[in-house]
Amino acid sequence: MAAVDWFGSAAVAAPAPPRRRPRAVASRPRPRRLTGGILWISLLTLLFAGVVAINVAVLRVNVHVSNLDKQELQLQAENAALASQVSSAGASLKIESTARRLGLVQAPGTDTSYLDLAQR
Repeated sequence: MAAVDWFGSAAVAAPAPPRRRPRAVASRPRPRRLTGGILWISLLTLLFAGVVAINVAVLRVNVHVSNLDKQELQLQAENAALASQVSSAGASLKIESTARRLGLVQAPGTDTSYLDLAQR
């Protein structure tokens, strides 16, 4: 057998021919389509606008409820004042009727005198 020269010129293969790139075909410019990022940004913008609208509506309702609470407190105070007037008016009538039952009479105006406490 003959010895093969592995490092000789016959053992080195010729370099492969360079690959050719496919030719660029002239194409029409494509119209821009709505990309996914723009779609997501639009969707999130709508969602945030909805959240803001809901918050504004809740704020308006809270202001209305607060005004109703103030009105309720005012009406309760008025009712308490009116109840006090009714009870004081009823108390004087009750005292007078109890005094009549016991036989007491009201003093005439001529027998009534007043002291002036400012003069000592």
